[in-house]
Amino acid sequence: MTATVPTATERPAARPGPAGPVRGHLGDTLALAGRHLTHLRRSPGRLVLVTMNPLVMLIAVGYLFRSSMHIPGGVAYEDFIMAGIAIQVGLTGVGPTAIGVALDLRHGLVDRFRSLPIAPSSVLLGRTLSDLLVGAVSLTAVSLVGLGVGWRPHGGALRTAAGFGVLLAFVYVMTWVGILLGTTQRNVEAIDGTGALVLVILSFLSNAYVPVSGLPGWLRPVAEWNPVTSVVTTCRQLWGNDPGAAATGGFPGHHPGLVSAVTLTVMLIGAVWGSVRGFRRAGTR
Repeated sequence: MTATVPTATERPAARPGPAGPVRGHLGDTLALAGRHLTHLRRSPGRLVLVTMNPLVMLIAVGYLFRSSMHIPGGVAYEDFIMAGIAIQVGLTGVGPTAIGVALDLRHGLVDRFRSLPIAPSSVLLGRTLSDLLVGAVSLTAVSLVGLGVGWRPHGGALRTAAGFGVLLAFVYVMTWVGILLGTTQRNVEAIDGTGALVLVILSFLSNAYVPVSGLPGWLRPVAEWNPVTSVVTTCRQLWGNDPGAAATGGFPGHHPGLVSAVTLTVMLIGAVWGSVRGFRRAGTR
């Protein structure tokens, strides 16, 4: 008797292992991140914008005006300002990320993604990964120029790397803030203005350029609890660029690492929740 081999349609479908969905989700995310990076290679305007804004501030403020700035504790102004300049990489990226998401929603690209057999969350995660890589490249460029104008980390290799890790975490949270803005506000002009306000308000109402003690008294509590202030202070302490005299006062000034961790976690959870909700609402319009 001759045994018959079942055809492909007759064979039972293999049961996917527990790693199958995870592997597929990761593959979709990486594929979409690669799409964004390919588009960035063809039109590198976003990378140029995110990099040039901090560089202009570094040269204009940190280099040209360094002789007129006096920081408590005898800290060199190039060392003091570097963390505040680096934080702008994340703040500057909010607007371009939001505009990119809004344009994808407006032009129907996301609708085409929904028609494909991919996880909806991969669309957002792919965007965040590509924008995080853009932020890492920009941070590298800003750091090299900072070394050129006199900035030096004094905390050792591990502490210096930890400072950049904190900055990358901040960049990633700001990426989700940009996605939240893009999914809830579809007007590109309004997004552009909101992104500029985020950059100006969060950076200047902090200790990014001057110590909090140099701000008006009524403004100091706002600057002390500004999440940018905690992140900047954490990076300065890790890099050995803040001996303590230039640090902020109050609880955030004495526990900047804890405040940074809690604040960034809360912001990330809120931004992810709002982004996913806004993304689903955009698909029903």
